Formats: sequence, C-alpha cells, structure tokens
Amino acid sequence: KQRSATVVCLATGGFPSNWKLGWKVGGTTTSSGVSTSLEVLGTDGRYSWSSTLSLSADQWRKAGSVSCEASLSGQSPVTQTLDSDHCSE
Repeated sequence: KQRSATVVCLATGGFPSNWKLGWKVGGTTTSSGVSTSLEVLGTDGRYSWSSTLSLSADQWRKAGSVSCEASLSGQSPVTQTLDSDHCSE
C-alpha cells in the first residue's frame, strides 16, 4: 500500500476573507495537494477554518520540514513548522 502524510493547519478566531493560509514544503511554496475547508462560525462570532496538505511518503521524507503560513495583507505571516524527523512513520 502507498504510504502518505497529511498535515492540517487550523486557524481560529478571525475572519477568513482577510487571511490566507499557505504551505511551504522544504522551504518552497506549494499549492499542489492542498485543500481548504469552508469556514465555521463559532458562538463567539469568530470563524475557524483549515487547510490540508497531502504528500506522498517520498515527498515527506525529502521535504525535511513543512510550514503553514497564515498571512494578512500588510503584516508579517504567522508560521508554524513541522519537522519530518519529529514524526513517526
């Protein structure tokens, strides 16, 4: 069976029309294998939404790290990085 890796980036407490979620694989921006959820309105009037990145096992091993970037126009992005060597197979 073909093995793969799926990474999910969850954003909460904002307004998705103002934010963009993006991915970097091994430091390179990618849109391949990316899907973005519809936003969900919370009881506090703010939204949650997510972006999912799917990679083959080979892409995951070669990447070294995967980063999710949340960006708002005119501001520095908020980045979270996952190193592949910190994850088990």
